[in-house]
Amino acid sequence: MAARATDSPGAHASFGVRLERGTRAKTASSMIGVTIPAGCVRAQERPVVAGMTGTACGRRNFKARSVEGILMMLRTLGMAVLAVAAIGGAHAQENYPRKPMRWVIPYAAGGGTDAIVRPIAVKAAELLGQSVIYENRGGAGGMIAGEIVARAEPDGYTFLVAAPNTHIFATLLHKKVPYDPVKDFAMITKFDLTPNVLIAHPSFPPNTAKKMITYARAHPGKVNFASSGAGSGGHLSLLLLMDTMKIDVLHIPYKGAGPAVLEVLAGRNDLMFINPAVAMGHYKAGRVKVLGFAGPKRLATMPDVPTFEEQGFVDFESSNFKGLVAPAGTPRLVIDKMHDVLVKIVNMPDINARLIAGGSIPRTTTPEQFAEENRKEVARWGKLMRKHGILPQ
Repeated sequence: MAARATDSPGAHASFGVRLERGTRAKTASSMIGVTIPAGCVRAQERPVVAGMTGTACGRRNFKARSVEGILMMLRTLGMAVLAVAAIGGAHAQENYPRKPMRWVIPYAAGGGTDAIVRPIAVKAAELLGQSVIYENRGGAGGMIAGEIVARAEPDGYTFLVAAPNTHIFATLLHKKVPYDPVKDFAMITKFDLTPNVLIAHPSFPPNTAKKMITYARAHPGKVNFASSGAGSGGHLSLLLLMDTMKIDVLHIPYKGAGPAVLEVLAGRNDLMFINPAVAMGHYKAGRVKVLGFAGPKRLATMPDVPTFEEQGFVDFESSNFKGLVAPAGTPRLVIDKMHDVLVKIVNMPDINARLIAGGSIPRTTTPEQFAEENRKEVARWGKLMRKHGILPQ
């Protein structure tokens, strides 16, 4: 059965499989109670309950019970009702999902994230048998989308496509963040890992990251380093590089990645950290050279370029990611089911190939691993930013 994709107004899209379902049986509920006729407790059995008499109740066919016995029966009935409710809730979660799901994306429509995540959403709709409403909600550095999902009902039908801007840098760059990136979400899995790449103008003498470090140490303050702005991912990667490698370079911030890349292409700046998808075209055309990847392994799209670790710098890593999270309190059965489906999707040959072509390393995690990595990254980058005076504004 093929998936259906329909864009709707307001940067929404619906991906899914329309399934004709039979009529659902209505569930009836009733209140189970016990009525105690007046005066039905024998005098010798009653404790201190005002208004009771010693009237016999045999003629009413009601077996006398002590108040303690009645309370015990009520407690037993209450536990039975709770057990039935728990069984019903578990059954509903096993049949999950029973209605369309909403995926909120923290970027405007048409970006690089859409090229990766939309196909994953289509596959999820096919495997789960329900539509996925794909909603682009860019703005405020991803915090608008983050707040929508953090405040949503944790019923398993609203999800956020998480990234470093929503879950690592939000609280590090902004004083007023409408959610806690650690406490307000239930992690499911990451989709990928996208290492930052270090590019240089072809005229820059060193051809590798290792040689660049040696060169920068020999020429302190003479190497120019462009970024898309103070506090940006490229700037933070530069600060990490300076601290880890003990080098002194000149940071030149620009208003956006586009102008910064143009300055490197023109030879007016020496170096820059950028996304591999942006670097790839310029690299293959010979307009820049790539000195190294700040990730755990080489990229399949540029297999001849080594990682920083391969060049002897084991403590340097700077990568981005995409993944799916839900509001805190989402049932574990839902988290596990979504995790299993997404892992299966990421490992599908066509999705795997799409991730690789976009400059990513396909990578899934357990919910616990995702949460732990997020906590560590918030702590790691927060320490670096405070050291360099980059404080929440």
